[in-house]
Amino acid sequence: MAPITIRKRHTVRKGDAAELVRRLGEELGEEASIFAADRIEVAETGGPFRLYLLDRRPLLFERDGVLFPTLHGAIARPFSARRVTVDMGAVRFVVNGADIMRPGIVSVTDDVLADHPVLVVEERHGKPLAVCIARLDATAMRAEAAGKVCKNIHHVGDEIWSLEV
Repeated sequence: MAPITIRKRHTVRKGDAAELVRRLGEELGEEASIFAADRIEVAETGGPFRLYLLDRRPLLFERDGVLFPTLHGAIARPFSARRVTVDMGAVRFVVNGADIMRPGIVSVTDDVLADHPVLVVEERHGKPLAVCIARLDATAMRAEAAGKVCKNIHHVGDEIWSLEV
């Protein structure tokens, strides 16, 4: 895996920071306010995503126009929205970048929407493992018996996780 290179980095204006929290609210609801910070920087990368540094830590990322917390963000500022919980048998596959298969899912929050990001957590302690794009809504995901239901876009050990700023 190639390391991320930050090409440009600059502080976001207060008005743009408020817009950022508003956009995050579309994904997390009221819990987005926990990601408000005194200093938000945007870091342009060579990859398909943009990182947002809150107090100099990469806590948010934007990919394909969708804004969502990174795993570091989910750990530093826990939230309960958009969660998919997997069993312990799925953990080793998820942290290696595998997509989420329906048999490994234990529970899904009601706010999961198709084509939107979700936070994948393990069942024992609720620790974040990955950020994925859901392929189905919560109801349809629960109704499925087999197959891929979430596409993994950020996981423990990947280039975003390993980034040192």
